[in-house]
Amino acid sequence: MTRIRDVVQQALATGYLSVEAENQLRQLLTTQYDCEDFNAFVVLQEAAMNGKVKQESRERCGIK
Repeated sequence: MTRIRDVVQQALATGYLSVEAENQLRQLLTTQYDCEDFNAFVVLQEAAMNGKVKQESRERCGIK
């Protein structure tokens, strides 16, 4: 089973978060996860806010 940290690692490595990955994260966040996964998600949020990771969903909507 994929973990939150795995999805985050991929997004950080590529600098891009696809809609599919966002949906996967939403699903994973509804399950039980550990502190390492939570911390990885926080890192991803910070990277997105700082422009280090682009979100496909925001590009589709024209949001920067």
